[in-house]
Formats: sequence, C-alpha cells, structure tokens
Amino acid sequence: MRGGLWQLGQSITRRLAQADKKTIGRRCFASDADLKKTVLYDFHVVNGGKMVPFAGWSMPIQYKDSIMDSTVNCRENGSLFDVSHMCGLSLKGKDTIPFLEKLVVADVAGLAPGTGSLTVFTNEKGGAIDDSVVTKVTDDHIYLVVNAGCRDKDLAHIEEHMKSFKSKGGDVSWHIHDERSLLALQGPLAAPVLQYLTKDDLSKMYFGEFRVLDINGAPCFLTRTGYTGEDGFEISVPSENALDLAKALLEKSEGKIRLTGLGARDSLRLEAGLCLYGNDMEQHTTPVEAGLTWAIGKRRRAEGGFLGAEVILKQIEEGPKIRRVGFFSSGPPPRSHSEIQDSNGQNIGEITSGGFSPCLKKNIAMGYVKTGNHKTGTNVKIVIRGKSYDGVVTKMPFVPTKYYKP
Repeated sequence: MRGGLWQLGQSITRRLAQADKKTIGRRCFASDADLKKTVLYDFHVVNGGKMVPFAGWSMPIQYKDSIMDSTVNCRENGSLFDVSHMCGLSLKGKDTIPFLEKLVVADVAGLAPGTGSLTVFTNEKGGAIDDSVVTKVTDDHIYLVVNAGCRDKDLAHIEEHMKSFKSKGGDVSWHIHDERSLLALQGPLAAPVLQYLTKDDLSKMYFGEFRVLDINGAPCFLTRTGYTGEDGFEISVPSENALDLAKALLEKSEGKIRLTGLGARDSLRLEAGLCLYGNDMEQHTTPVEAGLTWAIGKRRRAEGGFLGAEVILKQIEEGPKIRRVGFFSSGPPPRSHSEIQDSNGQNIGEITSGGFSPCLKKNIAMGYVKTGNHKTGTNVKIVIRGKSYDGVVTKMPFVPTKYYKP
C-alpha cells in the first residue's frame, strides 16, 4: 500500500502541475513572493498544510493526513477545502441571459431562479475555453465561478464580448467577487454540520440549488454542489468572515470533517469522473467529445446561438470522432499522455488523467479514444514508460455519486 500511496501522491502532483502549466501558460513553480495567498493561508500553515504553487497561488496540497486518508475521510465523513483561488463573479442587467447564452452552451433562460448547472464556455471552433457552474439568481442576475488557472483568459473573453454587446445597446454589467472567499464543504456530514450554523432548512435545498443566506452570522452565497461526487456545498463568504466560518465548521464536526488539500481534491474528482480543465478538457476539445452533451440544453441544440455551435451541433448529430472514457488498468497507474492502443497495438488515443484510487484500491484513469473503441468492456493496452499494460474501458463515475436530490 505504501507503493500505491507514493504513486498516488506523485501522479496527483504531476497532474496538478501539468494542468497549472497548460491553463496559465507559465512556469508552474514561482518564488513565494510571486504567489497570491488566500485569507486562510496562515490557518493552513498552522494546521500543517504543505503549500505548493498552483495557478499563481500558494495552496495546500495536503495537511498532516496522507492524500489517501484524506480522500477516504471525505467519503466517510467530510472535507473542508479552501477554494478561494477560484474566481466568482456576478453578471447583472436585463440582457444578462441573452448575453451569457452567446458564450456558454447551457439553457440559462430555462433555469429556474435559484438553480444552476455545469456549463462550458466555447470558442468559435467549438472548443472549451473553460467549464463553469452557472447559477440563475434572478432573471437579471447570474452568478458563476470560473477556474483559477483560466481566470485571466476567461475574464478577458467575457469583457471583450461584453464591450461589443453593450455597444449595441445591451444591458449587462459585471462584478468580480474579489472581496469574498470560497469554501467547499463536502461529504456525508456536510449538511448536518452546516445546519448548525444557519437558520435556513437545508433539507429543502437540493443539488444545484442556490441561496443567499446568513451562515455563522455572515451573508453568504450558498450552492449545493461540489467537485468530489459527494453531497456538499460551496460557500462564498465575505473574506473577513472566512476564518471564523472555517473554524466553526471544523469545530461543529468534532474533528470528523478535516481540512483537505488539492491532492485529495484531485483524487476525489477523478473517482467521480469529473474533468480537470487543462488535462481532460482544453481549447481543442468540444463538450461533445468530453462527454458533456447533457450540459447542452435542448433549446440550445435546436437554436444554437453560442460560439462554435455549428461544430458542436454537427457532432451531436453525426457523433464525435473521439470520446472521453474511463479505464481500469493493471501495472503502474497511467499518467497523462500515456498512449492507448487497441489489441493489435494500434494507437487509438491517450490518457488525460490517471492515478491510484484511494477508495477502490486500484488504478483508474480517463482519456480520449477513437469512436468505435469507446464501449464499456473494450480491452485496450496502456503504454507506461515504454511497457504495455492491460486496461479495459469502464463507465464513469468510478465511485457512485451521492448528490442530494428530491
């Protein structure tokens, strides 16, 4: 098991570094002076956080627990993540929805107020600029969160299109929530522990829903969502209240919910079959190829109207040439860019994320293969350091999700 744990830590560190380099287009490792720090930085250090550079921020990759133990504890009890490096923003104005629908594939107009969905920002060729959770607060207020490594390019992209839209009379403005911090509370104890700190009845708040409410005495944006496959919440809290809230959540859990770093967050999302932008999705990957056709609203498929719609709608109709699939494999854990071959030794694709699953105690991976080789049960070979190992295409998520739904 020590070998598996070492491989897990190494593969996660490599994967996060690769995603960081790809998404921000610069060296992953910078001097400490160059790195931004969240308001919880000192709290992480005091609690044994091992700080590493990620997307221009100094973030904890793990604490005193191993990545293996932290991953399992999230699924058995719960985890508290500082994800304040991610970028929350609000779009407001009577034309907010038609503006945003030019940039994303979601049926934003069709969302009920107080609900949200995963979506993808696309470019003119149908490729993914970033994935994001978009929430309709009201018909003229949209709240969304974009990835830290994509922040600069996402904001530049939105701003460019906003200027054009407004020059034609469109009513939309934005506010970037740099005054707030973002905490992710995940796992089976997330709801009962959070309930201690708010008067709102969380049993009536389901997966994908959003509320503005007081938590621990602070005005928060609460979304029932996450990046682990577990039930949980993302809490946008005024930065001056973030430390008190983090301490209160840990205290109310009586030690069962633990501070958890980027390492376990990555293994949790991989077990849940969720994409890491920069690895499993990039500017040349379409939502259809990435297995996110379900995120393209029915009305959007009929009407189009978003960047790259012609390419994407053609793929929906005719099928994509490559598809993202999951794998189990033997030998060492697959790495990003490991070659995938068919039984005759012909190249059919490559791995984009892989590692040793702390919960399943075996290798898992995801990657892209040529259509025709994507069916569950298809036997493949995965090449790692020049040697071929047996693999098999399997359904994702690898670990069943536990989202709280009615």
